[in-house]
Amino acid sequence: MSLATAKRPVWRERLAWAAIGLLLVLLGMFSTRAFSPLGQPLTQKDIDAAVRRSLEKEPLPSAYAKAYDAIAPSVVRVEGDDEPDDAPTLPPGKGKKKADADEPHGKHATGTGVVIVDNGTILTNLHVISGSKRLKVTFSDGSESPASVVGVQPENDLAVLRAQTIPDDLQAATMRSTSDLNPGDEVIAVGYPFGIGPSVSGGVVSGLKREFRSPQGQRKLTNLIQFDAAANPGNSGGPLVTMDGSVVGIVTAILNPTEARTFIGIGFAVPIENAAAAAGMPPF
Repeated sequence: MSLATAKRPVWRERLAWAAIGLLLVLLGMFSTRAFSPLGQPLTQKDIDAAVRRSLEKEPLPSAYAKAYDAIAPSVVRVEGDDEPDDAPTLPPGKGKKKADADEPHGKHATGTGVVIVDNGTILTNLHVISGSKRLKVTFSDGSESPASVVGVQPENDLAVLRAQTIPDDLQAATMRSTSDLNPGDEVIAVGYPFGIGPSVSGGVVSGLKREFRSPQGQRKLTNLIQFDAAANPGNSGGPLVTMDGSVVGIVTAILNPTEARTFIGIGFAVPIENAAAAAGMPPF
């Protein structure tokens, strides 16, 4: 389910250079002490001071940045259109209703997906692609491909897509069991909120085994992960990721008792065990 990273992540290079810098500082201190008149040995205080100086020169990236760096190559933009490619384009004023010439003919939906197999298998939400006759995915390198639906799991609002063409170095996300996930664990949500992205937000797991019923009451989801990393329309189908860069859930809903459809601090994700089952993959 996971591939080795094709290029070394930026944070690892920075970490390596920071370690080299620290080593050089310690070697310098050791040499100075060894040839000093007093020949005093290094103390823990000396080592701590050297570590602080090294980190001040080359600060380490945040845990959020490292998690994003790990998942970013596997996140895709998902777009759906309710008209096929060969749908006729009607001239202005000749349709079923009067409309401006620039008005789009079909409904356009934007969401997020995550690559789980490097053959172009992608997980997203069923509600993201529902009603669409034409699907397109955009990979992290900017390449685009038509996609088709190869599986659905309505009870968990999940859909499995397959891209027709894929990048040569496509990377699949690493998926991790939620069995050791606990409230308070840090997570990030990655996606295309309002079509902007890829965007990353950070927060914590707020709770487990939650239930959510859509405002229209048409669907009820159970056994959800509750989180407080910001999510908005467009984040749907995107990964919920732990600090080690592993996917533990698929973002599926936000709770807002108003008509605003914006985030107020409560989001829900389908556990990755359910998502893997939707793709016909064995449980963890």
